[in-house]
Amino acid sequence: MNFLLDTCTFLWAIIKAEELSSRAERIIGDSGNRIFLSPVSSWEISVKYSLGKLPLPEAPGKYIPFQRERHGIESLPLSEKAALLHAGLPNHHKDPFDRLIICQALVHNLTIITPDKLIAQYTVPVLW
Repeated sequence: MNFLLDTCTFLWAIIKAEELSSRAERIIGDSGNRIFLSPVSSWEISVKYSLGKLPLPEAPGKYIPFQRERHGIESLPLSEKAALLHAGLPNHHKDPFDRLIICQALVHNLTIITPDKLIAQYTVPVLW
């Protein structure tokens, strides 16, 4: 199956945080699944890092690609179709990063791995 990681899920997965559900950990670790990270998540991580809200062991420009590749996570390009879908989404969630991740999942028929209950309000498959 094909899955898209929410930003927090990616961060928890790469450090094996206790917040990561055992189900999410199994799915991400299953080599039979394709796991994707959106550049929107990389952008969100970079913004929070630059504001001092997210400490990382090194700058996001090195850390994120290294961790993504180390864990066999593919980068999912942000298409114009996904970006334009944003305007038609119901306003359940105010976070622009999460809204774009939802759009990407819808366009690419991906299931989002996230604990965010607001994302589950959309017509996108969600697992946690």
